[in-house]
Amino acid sequence: MLIIDVKDSESIDKALKKYKKKYEKSQILKQLRARKHFTKKSVERRHEVLKAAYRLQIMSLPAQY
Repeated sequence: MLIIDVKDSESIDKALKKYKKKYEKSQILKQLRARKHFTKKSVERRHEVLKAAYRLQIMSLPAQY
C-alpha cells in the first residue's frame, strides 16, 4: 500500500504526480507481470547473466558523440 503525504495547499495534479512516481519506484507493476507466469530459477539466472553481459558490453564501448 502506497501512502502519499499531501499538504492542504497542494493541488490534486501534484499529488497524482507524486503517487505515480512512488508507484514506479516501488516496482509493483514489474512484480505483477513477473508473477503472471512461472519461470524456472535457471531461466531467471540466465536472463540476469545476459543482462549483466549486455551492460558490460555497453559500458566498454567508447563514448560516441
